[in-house]
Amino acid sequence: MNVPKANWDLFVTQLYSDNRFTNLPFKIAVDDDGKSFYKLVIKVKEKVVADGITDPEFDASNTGTYLNAEGFNKAIEDPNTIVVDMRNHYESEVGRFDNAFCPDADTFREELPLVVDHLKGQEDKKVIMYCTGGIRCEKASAYLKHKGFKDVNHLQGGIIQYAKEIKEQGLESKFRGVNFVFDERIGERITEDVLSNCHQCSEPCDTHVNCKNDDCHLLFIQCEKCAINMEGCCTPKCKEIAALPIEMQRELRKGKMKNGPECLSVYKSRLRPNLAEILKNDLSLNKF
Repeated sequence: MNVPKANWDLFVTQLYSDNRFTNLPFKIAVDDDGKSFYKLVIKVKEKVVADGITDPEFDASNTGTYLNAEGFNKAIEDPNTIVVDMRNHYESEVGRFDNAFCPDADTFREELPLVVDHLKGQEDKKVIMYCTGGIRCEKASAYLKHKGFKDVNHLQGGIIQYAKEIKEQGLESKFRGVNFVFDERIGERITEDVLSNCHQCSEPCDTHVNCKNDDCHLLFIQCEKCAINMEGCCTPKCKEIAALPIEMQRELRKGKMKNGPECLSVYKSRLRPNLAEILKNDLSLNKF
C-alpha cells in the first residue's frame, strides 16, 4: 500500500495500537514513484500462497532460519551453499542472486516439487532461499525441512528488505538486476545489471509490460523501440485488435464478431516455454 510520508508515523502508531498487529514487519520499497498502489484491496483467503500441499504431517510453522542481508551475503559466498530462487520464471528472468537455482515454473505450486527434485541427494548441505518479500520462503523453508533437509535458511523480508539493508549498511549487492513486484511498478531496480532481453528483438532489456490488447494482457519483456513499433502489443494481431474502436473490442470479447482475430490469451500456457522466440518472429496468431 502507499502511505504519504507525512502520515507514516501516525499510521504505524495506530496500526500497532491493535495487539494483533504489534511489531508487524514492514517491507518498504527502495524504488517508487508513489503510484504503486491506486487503492487498498483486502482479500480473505484460506492460504496466502497456494502450495498444493496435502500431507497432514506438514507443519508450516516449522520454518527455516532467518538470514539478514549481511548473513545472506556471507552464506552465498560459500561455494558449498545451495542458493534457491523461490519465485516464478518471469521474476528471476530480470533479476536474481549469483549462482541461484531458478526453477522454470509459472506458480509456487509447481515450484515446490521442482526444487525438491533438484536438491535430491543434497539434504545435508546448507540451503539458502529467497523470494520477493519473504512470504513464499516461509512455506518453502518449512516444506524442505519436512522433506528431510537439515540446514535450511531464508532471506528475512525477501529481496525488498535485502535492498533496503544493503543500501543503509553500504553492503555489496549480491542480487543483480530488477526485483519483480506485483504492483503498478512491475519492477524496482536494485542494480544497473540488465540480465534479460527484449522478447521481440533480443536487445538487452528488463522492462516487463502487459500487452495493450485488453483481451490479452500477456506479461512480456519489451524494449522502448519495440514498444513504439508494436504500440505496446505482443503480436501484430494484438496490435490490430488494440487499434480497433473500443466498442468493436468489446464485441470481440463477447464473441459477437464473426471471423474476428483470435486473442493471444487463449494460447498463453502453450506459448510460455518459447515465448521470446515466438514474439521475436512476430508469428500471426492464425498460425497456432
